[in-house]
Amino acid sequence: MVGFHYYSIAIDGVPVMDRGSKAYFGSNWESSGIEIPEGSEGDYYRFNKDIPHGQVRSILYWSAVNGMERHVNVYVPAEYEKNPGKKYPVLYLVHGWGENEDGWSVQGHMANIMDGLIESGKAVPMIIAMPSGDIQTNSDVRQASGNITDIFVKDLIPFIDNTFRTYTDREHRAMAGLSRGGMQTTMTVFSNMDKFAWMGTFSGFFMGGMGRPGTEPPSVETAFNGVFKDPAAFDKQIKLLFISTGTEERNPKEQVEALKAHGVKNIVFHESQGTAHEWLTWRRALNEFAPRLFK
Repeated sequence: MVGFHYYSIAIDGVPVMDRGSKAYFGSNWESSGIEIPEGSEGDYYRFNKDIPHGQVRSILYWSAVNGMERHVNVYVPAEYEKNPGKKYPVLYLVHGWGENEDGWSVQGHMANIMDGLIESGKAVPMIIAMPSGDIQTNSDVRQASGNITDIFVKDLIPFIDNTFRTYTDREHRAMAGLSRGGMQTTMTVFSNMDKFAWMGTFSGFFMGGMGRPGTEPPSVETAFNGVFKDPAAFDKQIKLLFISTGTEERNPKEQVEALKAHGVKNIVFHESQGTAHEWLTWRRALNEFAPRLFK
């Protein structure tokens, strides 16, 4: 099956990493991984030697909420250094459970995708901040503080705005995430509607029960503390709610249709054909999502 896949070698029943493979952080450990290539349809996430390339910068910042330093990867477009007077919109892009802030730039090939979209004129040049979605702590303390939404809003956003040339209004700020990161996106955006105008969830949108079987979903009017109750008000605040999924995984299509029937208009539903809960689904989602932003 094409796409990126984790794997391990079982020795006496114990899964271990293949030392002949590159290491990828997945499922909360350093895993082996293999890329089974697509044909030409996968060119959008491959390195193109004929176009300009942005940079992914590895940065530490201080989190007062977390009480420690935290790591974030930040993509700046190829033109960033050439336009010292220009400001940029920001997309906050979050990984899923078991992976870390390197996932989007390594397994996801985010920079290759964005370089191609920007060079072709399909996407506006933007900064992309890829933070950790976990509450991490010092090894000698083993105690963490705060919640991830507070870290994103109170620590990360001010740091990015103070460090890079950004527009600081909500119309130029977006957030998206995959799987658990999609749920973190909904919880962050829906509790801070004054700070975001664009959002996307990739394999991570469930209006009730966190998607668990046997749980009773809330109504459209009560989901996420009633954020959809007034659809006109929602559309006025959120310019885009982009919901993506693979056709071979849990599908929120019925929920999307319920939102549309309720009157929510600024919603786009995207399906990745033939893929499941995997990086090929999320690469395709980003490739469809990013061109819709900040326009």
